[in-house]
Amino acid sequence: MSPDRPPPSNRWKQQGSLWCLSPPGPAGELAGTVEFIGGTLLATSPQISYRRLLEALAARGLAIRAWSYVPGFDHQSQATEAWRAFRRGRQASPAEQPLLRLGHSLGCKLHLLAPDGGRGCSGLVAMCFNNFSADRSIPLLADLAPRLGVRTEFSPSPQETLRLVGLHYRQPRNLLLRFGNDALDQSRRLIGVLQQRPDDASTLVERPGDHLTPASAGLRQNLLGPWADDPARQRQIDRLADQLLDWWGHVPNLNKFPGTG
Repeated sequence: MSPDRPPPSNRWKQQGSLWCLSPPGPAGELAGTVEFIGGTLLATSPQISYRRLLEALAARGLAIRAWSYVPGFDHQSQATEAWRAFRRGRQASPAEQPLLRLGHSLGCKLHLLAPDGGRGCSGLVAMCFNNFSADRSIPLLADLAPRLGVRTEFSPSPQETLRLVGLHYRQPRNLLLRFGNDALDQSRRLIGVLQQRPDDASTLVERPGDHLTPASAGLRQNLLGPWADDPARQRQIDRLADQLLDWWGHVPNLNKFPGTG
């Protein structure tokens, strides 16, 4: 752990389905707000599963709101549920501030399907975008469904998801992060759809790592103290946080919060 890094935060507060974290400095120094949705199997406790990354962003002056949910098959319904939860969070803190949407894996898809079409934010960072079919995402399902005489698929399906994004997603500023050793990532398909839209300003960037690189809880550090931490892992997360903030800081009209969410 870096000597100037604060100890693991105990400032997480639960507000309904949101886990919220304020930056350590004075409220007047708030640089913006992150609305985060995690991926399958990690999203029920984002304040733990993604602790390192979210706390690194908070240490850089951002307020964090992370949605807790149990993934299901109706992704459109869950996208709407998440958007409503974040909207309630914004209404509870009505001061205008730049808003960044951040997603990992399935969380990217849910942000892309938000009812406002991305209008209510200054940009989206989509890490490890995953849009596989249900039987690819849940291997046991492919084996069981035919035996049970049922056909189960996510709604919308992978093909329909990309079609809806092309038709209804209106946020031009998107950073797609793909990690080199990630067989689940489908960012290249997504960037192809996004860049077909008029005035698109989306970017695809590749970093070292794998599908779980953004998810780091620092469990050894929590249980045993700072001496047991992996400094390389923390440096990797810090570089990721810096890259997100560097990109967001160059977004045009960052300080003009749309407020239409």
